[in-house]
Amino acid sequence: MYDSKKFDTDVLVIGTGPAGATAALALATYGVRVRVITMFNYLANSPRAHITNQRAMEAMRDLGIEDVIRKLATPWEQMGDTLIATSLAGEEIARLRTWGSGEARKGDYIKGSPCPMADIVQPLMEPVLVQHAAERGAQFSFNTEYMSHEQDEEGVTVTLKDVLDGREYTVRARYLVGADGARSKVAEQIGLPIEGEMSRAGTAYVIFNADLSKYVAHRPSVLQWIANPVAGFGEIGLGLLRAVRPWNQWIAGWGFDMSKGEPDFSREHVLQRIRALVGDPELEVEVEKNSTWYVNQAYASYYSKGRVHCAGDAVHRHPPSSGLGSNTSLQDGFNLAWKLAFVVKGYAGEGLLDSYSAERQPVGKQIVLRANQSRLDYAPFKECFRMNQGVDTIEQLLERMRAPTPEGVETRQLLQKALELKDYEFNAQGVELNQRYESRAVVVDENAGEEVWAQDKQLYLQATTRPGAKIPHAWLVDKNGLRTSTLDVTGKGKFSLVTGLAGQAWVRAAHELNLPFLRTVVTGEPGSADPYLDWQRIREIHEAGAILVRPDGYIAWRQTEAIWNDGDALDQLRDALALILDKAS
Repeated sequence: MYDSKKFDTDVLVIGTGPAGATAALALATYGVRVRVITMFNYLANSPRAHITNQRAMEAMRDLGIEDVIRKLATPWEQMGDTLIATSLAGEEIARLRTWGSGEARKGDYIKGSPCPMADIVQPLMEPVLVQHAAERGAQFSFNTEYMSHEQDEEGVTVTLKDVLDGREYTVRARYLVGADGARSKVAEQIGLPIEGEMSRAGTAYVIFNADLSKYVAHRPSVLQWIANPVAGFGEIGLGLLRAVRPWNQWIAGWGFDMSKGEPDFSREHVLQRIRALVGDPELEVEVEKNSTWYVNQAYASYYSKGRVHCAGDAVHRHPPSSGLGSNTSLQDGFNLAWKLAFVVKGYAGEGLLDSYSAERQPVGKQIVLRANQSRLDYAPFKECFRMNQGVDTIEQLLERMRAPTPEGVETRQLLQKALELKDYEFNAQGVELNQRYESRAVVVDENAGEEVWAQDKQLYLQATTRPGAKIPHAWLVDKNGLRTSTLDVTGKGKFSLVTGLAGQAWVRAAHELNLPFLRTVVTGEPGSADPYLDWQRIREIHEAGAILVRPDGYIAWRQTEAIWNDGDALDQLRDALALILDKAS
């Protein structure tokens, strides 16, 4: 029998980034003892990740902090078109409709999720996660370095070091989560095999303050790509201006030749680059920070070993293209937390934890490949612009792009194709929401056959109740007459058995099992009424069938046919839960 006195905490998390902080927040929300350490004095000190996609926002909604994040974020409507221009003040070459905000895609995004996208930089996101985790009982220790660990059949003994005084001590935990970044000591110690390539290209970043609102307020956008000879080096071949705090704090970015060492960050050179990208030779700026980052294309073959589980950049390392990094890290933590909570509370057997790596590793591999492909997909722009390849000035570039000749027509057709290809980076709702899980925590619907994709699976969401997919969003109506999503009546740390008014056998079966982690949702009843009949249209099961939704919103099992007999419903539900949770029936 589990004795809590043997352990200092149930779960020890290394790292306070998106993966670690989300895991801590979820575990604390579920009532699990969790302690988090970081070797640093505080949280993120640079605006690294920023794009927050719909699935990440759904997780935040489930954890009760979506509204807090949206108040701090640049809202969806201001993320805007992505501009390609000779400079911020210069001639426009093209605009990309991005983040699902264009007329052709906005309806897809609104229909697919109750949560709009948002842009919130890491130094704003992490404090929200940490604050709410601490308020719910998570313990945090800063200036504390992970040194090593030893695991046994009952738990993990972790050696930590107080960075301030050098004192080493041990903490005893049932489970260890390594969310300690791309140089993860935890992943290294448990020997996670990392496939791929690290540092294959370099980018210089400069954070600066300057009021550039006169250039962007009339065409709001958080990303501006600059086709300019001074920033034409590298895979992308374009300079970058990224709004950190619209419209007076920015990042200027450009590729650099790693074979020649570190980039030139002298005041004179940096100012010259920023002025060229903005297009204002007299611009005065306040430079806050210079940094470099490197393009990685690497992922772990598996995420766990025994009682140790890794998450976030520790297991998937890639460039920021497609905006998938922090979103995927956050979802790693969200996926792992409920499973740890169920095992700690005795609701599930240890086998449930095997599903973490089985489900998240394919996603990590997918997003590493997608992010790197998004960089390679800038090649058609380089072919169009031929910057530093016969086109050496802005005037030559504009002449090439506007030439009233057959060559000009061909160039503009190439530009059109280049813009359309970038949909796979900037309008890839399918990449973000079509994740399908295959693991022991999902019972395959043998009658469903292989899933057939009606549209491009990277671009378009395909909502389905197939086990392994996320529960589709549909608007229901609560007891006060207010709209509530199917995502709102499920999740929250529990399994949800979703059925219809005709599914009373399922209601009685759940009541008979009387499990503290299982709720019943009857669509059509007060509190989850379906007056639009949206759920009826998309549920893909008989009204007297049932869908079992996991705490993370993914569907674990379903019965598509009508079940009227109480005994049949009870047997099916009991067997499904026993299989998913690795517990005797």
